[in-house]
Amino acid sequence: MPTINPYGKDIIKVTTEFEGKPLTLEVNRVGFRSTGSVMVTYGDTVVLGTAQVGTRPVVLDYFPLSLDYEEKFYAAGKISGSRFIKREGRPSDEAVLIGRLIDRPIRPLFPKGYRQEVQVVAGVLSLDPSFRPDMIAMIAASSALMLTGTPFDGPVAGLRIGRVNGEFKAFLSPEEREASDLDLVVAGIESGITMVEAGANEVPEEVVADALAWAFEHYQPAIKLQQELVAKIQPVAQEYTLVLPDESLQVLANEWVDGKLGEAIRKPYPERNEMVNQLRRAFHAEMLEKFVEDYAHGKYDEAFTAALHNDVRKGIVEHSVRPDGRQFTDIRPLSSEVGVLPRTHGSSIFTRGMTQALNVVTLAPLSYSQIVDTMEITDGERRYMHHYNAPGYTVGEVQRLGGPGRREIGHGFLAERALIPVLPSEEDFPYAIRSVTEIMSQNGSTSMAATCSSCLALMDAGVPITSMVSGIAMGLMVDGDKHYVLSDIADAEDFAGDMDFKCAGTAKGLTALQMDMKVHGLPVSILKEALLAGKIGRAHILESMVETLAQPRTELSPYAPRIEKIKINPEKIGAVIGKGGEVINKITSETGALIDIKEDGLITVAGSDPAGIARAIEWIKGLTEEAEVGKIYRGQVVSIKDFGAFVNIMPGQDGMVHISQLSNERVEQVGDILTEGEMINVKLAGIDERGRLSLTMIDVEQ
Repeated sequence: MPTINPYGKDIIKVTTEFEGKPLTLEVNRVGFRSTGSVMVTYGDTVVLGTAQVGTRPVVLDYFPLSLDYEEKFYAAGKISGSRFIKREGRPSDEAVLIGRLIDRPIRPLFPKGYRQEVQVVAGVLSLDPSFRPDMIAMIAASSALMLTGTPFDGPVAGLRIGRVNGEFKAFLSPEEREASDLDLVVAGIESGITMVEAGANEVPEEVVADALAWAFEHYQPAIKLQQELVAKIQPVAQEYTLVLPDESLQVLANEWVDGKLGEAIRKPYPERNEMVNQLRRAFHAEMLEKFVEDYAHGKYDEAFTAALHNDVRKGIVEHSVRPDGRQFTDIRPLSSEVGVLPRTHGSSIFTRGMTQALNVVTLAPLSYSQIVDTMEITDGERRYMHHYNAPGYTVGEVQRLGGPGRREIGHGFLAERALIPVLPSEEDFPYAIRSVTEIMSQNGSTSMAATCSSCLALMDAGVPITSMVSGIAMGLMVDGDKHYVLSDIADAEDFAGDMDFKCAGTAKGLTALQMDMKVHGLPVSILKEALLAGKIGRAHILESMVETLAQPRTELSPYAPRIEKIKINPEKIGAVIGKGGEVINKITSETGALIDIKEDGLITVAGSDPAGIARAIEWIKGLTEEAEVGKIYRGQVVSIKDFGAFVNIMPGQDGMVHISQLSNERVEQVGDILTEGEMINVKLAGIDERGRLSLTMIDVEQ
């Protein structure tokens, strides 16, 4: 029996072909009481997007938009692998990152001054394992918002694309993602791109620019489908009032700062920041004295900030000079040092202007890798972990300490994926690696400072990365038909500008990318210009880093664990573990070494005592050594039969010496030559198709 809508509304569906599969938006089947609710189906993936607009009077001085992505394990036919927690609770870092991906292209499309509470949730109900669901969730969130009647300047759509065999493709399978040298998310509206995020394996900027153009063209069907849905539903526009600065108050603030900004405070940081703070305090003091009864600190402060931002834009657009006096391509003073902390495995400090990042690297056995338990991934592991912290004192504020927020998780992930392409393989460097960036001071682009400092700290720790990675944040000012690209933006330019664009990579190409546009879409040509300008800036920063440390250290810290590796036949893993783990436990207890075993036969042995590690390695070799034809072994006679004797030549491996192979002379009884328990030398003469070992004593010296 079909679903009955309690409001008597018909179920409405719209469908289009989208990258080789039908994309369907469905309304009025579920979510009857939400302001906007759309069920999106693509393949076997089903995502419910809901948008709820609050009805309470506006009381906040900011736009309270919350946008969340929810992964449900049942959607993938899974139960959480956690031993203690089976119910979905706090979102995983992966879910937080997808939520940010959806949030970033949507948030700028609401008008300034809109203050109504809006909550958007994209929840995955069914998961097609052949592709990731994040871009379908983005379409679901945008579609739901389009039906609310809010002043949302959408619709928004996006694609996650890769490059396989030189060709761009969306909705890659897990195998294709593994083979791709590019993982690029592009989102935007019909007229332009509003958000970009990427991880890449040293891909040239020109290729990324081509990928942006490809993705922009190929997400257009999802835009048109949402427009078709809106035309059918015809949502009622909601009444709202924009909370904008009082025009007369803004004129007053502009007149007050006239002559006090511009050239008067065009100074390097931190001198400029202090001058701005002094002006702000003086402005409030004067306004309080003049308008005691009508004075509201928040409104006056907002007007002063707007005047400050206008001055920043004016200086760049009209005078081609930045707030601190730099030219467009200038980068703030750089410095860095390594080995700053005595007991850590690797450490560095990277400073660019007033932005400073301390990074600490810790090495551990592979068993310390993080298990990733999400709706999408089964038994995944994260061997390299980058964590980012930025408490209140880094911006000169008092803030409550707590767990990492979405911004901290996002910044840490961006720096993490920037370094992953240059890390050595597990076979070459069998360590789990944790890199922690403690931001010491913020004034623009801390995520790129985290990237640079983590690169130096990894090298200081002796991690043999294949290439050095540097990062830079680029900015953009748009004025009519003209635009101005800025290298190494500081906070003032970020707040007043139209784009925040972070790019990281090696001398060969990009490894990570993140763009957020405050304007309603930008053409690919401008983004390509910013990419190429960022390449020049990255090279300049890389030169400074090379002066500090040009190559990874050849020796590990004396405080880092020593790890040796051995590769065995995977079929012999059981011999190392033993029944109920008795063998591996015995090795560990007697040698003091920590042993990790991978399914492919890679075994790592870690410990602080080199002798104990060597002993454990030899023990494992003895348990797993492959028999070699023609090699002489010393073994013990374990049983005697009429036709020959069985000799144990290696742990768990017995071979047979036929009676004819005991001597060059005729032997009547095996017992005439051998006794059980006797140690003898034998040569491995052959191995048959069933793996049985044939031994001989002929011409073997005893």
